[in-house]
Order: sequence, then structure tokens, then C-alpha cells
Amino acid sequence: MIDRLERWAWTAGALLACIAGMVNAVGFMSYDHQAVTHMTGPTTMLGIAIAGGDNSNALRILLLLLSFVAGAVASGFIIRQSTLKLGRRYGGVLLLESILLFIAAALMQTHHHSGCYLASAAAGLQNAMASTYSGTILRTTHLTGMFNDLGASLGHWLRGIEVDRRRIKLSFVVIGSFFSGGLLGALAFRTLEYHTLYIPAVLTGAVALAYTCYAHAAKKKISLQSVTYSLNDALLRLHPGFGPRDDESTR
Repeated sequence: MIDRLERWAWTAGALLACIAGMVNAVGFMSYDHQAVTHMTGPTTMLGIAIAGGDNSNALRILLLLLSFVAGAVASGFIIRQSTLKLGRRYGGVLLLESILLFIAAALMQTHHHSGCYLASAAAGLQNAMASTYSGTILRTTHLTGMFNDLGASLGHWLRGIEVDRRRIKLSFVVIGSFFSGGLLGALAFRTLEYHTLYIPAVLTGAVALAYTCYAHAAKKKISLQSVTYSLNDALLRLHPGFGPRDDESTR
């Protein structure tokens, strides 16, 4: 499955992982001190809050989880397909993510909890878009699967079993990008505070625009090639001698 990832998907994956790292850093350094790009920790915290009778905190965490799911639902509804392919509606999903991050940044400045909910929904949008249901090859908002792939590959290598070098490379790319985003987000938060969230919002919008332009150009190129082939086929049917001669084609 990983062999099907084209170069544009690797580049986009690295950029999105960096963006997710920045968003998560803001979530941790915010008034809620909560992860917003992955739901493993919040799910555990939900259980702890319920066990401790902290109903208000349990409700906030539950809304955070539901926001992530809502973002994933919206992504699946918009894209409608489960396989990564150029030309699908990823630009629209990225634009929606950018809008959610802009609104989240404004709300977080007032310490409104809905800011974290919107940031979580944006992460759900992104992760559902980047993943595939058949194997979940590319994950950009959490790293557990990537570290798992690295560990399993190391175990195979120690046993003398051939490993998928492309999968290892992809894991390092996503992990490094997410870490870099977290580092940049933490450094920016020291001076910009919640304005830091505008950086991933702008970057996501830029990725959406870049993808849309790239997909349009690729689609236009494919259409032009199809017209050319159809025209050549029509000319060959009308004039069989139009094509290259047998003696010329063998040279």
C-alpha cells in the first residue's frame, strides 16, 4: 500500500504533521493543558474524571472527543472515498480546517473552551483526510502508529527479516515533522501566546491552495493528453497512412 503514495502525498504529509504538532503544542500550553490532535490521553483523562466525580471536567473532555469525531465525520462526508488519490476534495477539507483553526485561535484568546473543541475538530478533519481505511498508511496528527511501525521494523531486522524501507522512511518523516511543529509552536507560544494558532491556520490554508492548483494543473495535463490521443486515433482511422511507417518504426 505504501508504494501507492506519490511524491505529493509525502510532502503534504510532512507539512500536515508539522501543522498538527504546532496545534497540539498550543493545546498543551493553553488554559486546558490538553492534547487536541489525538484522543488516547483525553480518553484516559475522561475515565479519571468520571472516577473522581469531576463531572464538569468529564463533560469538557467528552466534548473534545466528540469534536474530533465530528471533524473526521465531516472529512469522510466531503471526500467520500477511502483511498488516497490526486483530484479528490482534499483542498476543501484543508480549507475548512484552516477556517476552524482561525476561529479556534480567536476563541482561545478569551479562554473559551470551544476554542479547544474547534482545534480538535480541525485535527479530526486532517487525520481522517490523510488516512486510508485500508491500512491507515499515513497518520499526521498522532505518532503512536509511526513509533509502532519503527519498533516492528527493528524487530524484523533483528530477526533477519526483510523490512519495508519506505515505511521506515515515512515514519521518520512524520515523526520529525510533528516534533518540529511542536518545537516551533512551543517557542512561538512564549511570545505570541494564542496568536500562535494563526500560524498553522495560515499554513493549512496555503497547503489547501497549493494542492488545489497542483491538482487542477495535473487534471488539465491529463485532459490534454486524452484529447491528443483521441485526435491521433481519429486521424489514423481517417487516414491509415498518417501514423509512422513500419520501416520507420523499426529504426
